[in-house]
Amino acid sequence: MSAAMDTESTYSGYSHYSGHSKKAHRQGRDRHKSPRSKDGSRSEKSVTIQTPPAEPLLGNDASRAEEAQDDNWGETTTAITGTSEHSISQEDIARISKDLEDSVGLDCKRYLGLTVAAVLGLLVFLTPIAFILLPQILWRDDLEPCGTVCEGLFISVAFKLLILLIGTWALFFRQPKADLPRVFVFRALLLVLIFLFVFSYWLFYGVRILDSKDTNYQGIVQYAVSLVDALLFIHYLAIVLLELRQLQPMFAVKVVRSTDGESRYYSLGHLSIQRAALVVLENYYRDFTVYNPALLTASKSRAAKHMAGLKVYNVDGNNASGQSRAMIAAAARRRDSSHNELYYEEADHERRVKKRRARLVVAVEEAFTHIKRLQAEEQQKAPGEMMDPREAAQAIFPSMARALQKYLRTTRQQQYHSMESILQHLSFCITNNMTPKAFLERYLNPGPTLQYDRDRWFSKQWTLISEEAVTSGLQDGIVFVLKCLDFSLVVNVKKIPFIKLSEEFIDPKSHKFVLRLQSETSV
Repeated sequence: MSAAMDTESTYSGYSHYSGHSKKAHRQGRDRHKSPRSKDGSRSEKSVTIQTPPAEPLLGNDASRAEEAQDDNWGETTTAITGTSEHSISQEDIARISKDLEDSVGLDCKRYLGLTVAAVLGLLVFLTPIAFILLPQILWRDDLEPCGTVCEGLFISVAFKLLILLIGTWALFFRQPKADLPRVFVFRALLLVLIFLFVFSYWLFYGVRILDSKDTNYQGIVQYAVSLVDALLFIHYLAIVLLELRQLQPMFAVKVVRSTDGESRYYSLGHLSIQRAALVVLENYYRDFTVYNPALLTASKSRAAKHMAGLKVYNVDGNNASGQSRAMIAAAARRRDSSHNELYYEEADHERRVKKRRARLVVAVEEAFTHIKRLQAEEQQKAPGEMMDPREAAQAIFPSMARALQKYLRTTRQQQYHSMESILQHLSFCITNNMTPKAFLERYLNPGPTLQYDRDRWFSKQWTLISEEAVTSGLQDGIVFVLKCLDFSLVVNVKKIPFIKLSEEFIDPKSHKFVLRLQSETSV
């Protein structure tokens, strides 16, 4: 306590401009710097990676200084470029390098699966043709004449193979949407079934036809037709297992983002856990607003400030229980008043957002009005002197840049919009004759992740965490997590309950009534 009082006396004497107070002030400043050096030595394991974005409109550092700026800030200052900083630990870097190494294995596995499927598909389509051509090549003179029946069977095989080729192309040959951690069970079973089926047909063909050199050519052709018919039925089975089985909703899943608590509900059918995770991620990029870590810094700093008020120090080691109780009581009163601080902070933030939104709307409307005047003037000029939409966007952008800059900084969206992307969007709106409201729709409210460039996403590679096997089907009560570098999605699965609907018959005669009027009633 005495050391703290001495420090206060040295700081109070600073107002008299004495030499001793200046020296004490420098000593006190050095004393306050020493804990920072200790903290710096403790954080030697962390590393900061700085990645400059492509022509950002604002820097992320400007969002911290925004709280201390008034509404008239920046009238004579222009901030166009900056850097984006993300701090990660060495463990995260090691995990990223491991993921990159694993991605090479995933690519090999994917191409190996495609190669096996392509070879098997080629074998399937060439087998019926080989069944028909081999007798004609090996023992053509010994074959019995077939005539019109075989010609009709040839036409049937040709059209069935064409239908099977188109169906196989539509069902299997698609651009892969993701790399799953495990194989798709139903697709693997279908490939095994097709292989065993074709192998058994070849085995029977080699034993009963090639070895004996069967002369009944019509029977050989019918044997090939039966193979094509069976392949068509297997293709129908593939459609049922891969496409139709999952259409009927059986489960309701709740997806919650771990950082801000944003949630959505989706209905899913009979799917495995890994395919359900893929559906959740596809809907996430479309339905969830883009993840903005800058919105979480205010709540974290406020919580840290109130937690710091609970620290009590006993400098001299004496019994200072009364002073300690007084400090704890003061910290409790400060904690009780935290809701008032939160209320006024949110009210002030909403006021500033509304004011800068109004300024932005007015500036954009004036800029688009100027565009209409420019278009009227350009119509009177020669065709070679007319401006294209890009030049028009560059001409009117400076009039709205300041208002848009300050609004994006207030709403902490500056890291998602570069100047080049804004100019492209503005030229797009000018080309399609869109209104100012259509131009501002992208900036007034945060949109889904797909609306922004891929280099602005914080979630590109995901990790599936589940207690159950990822190839097992969904069940009631299963919880799995989709984790990326900055946040995670917690998925809770609930089965849709069985609904019993009954019918109640109402007799139409029960709605009839009789109106009796008394003769004494005055009309």
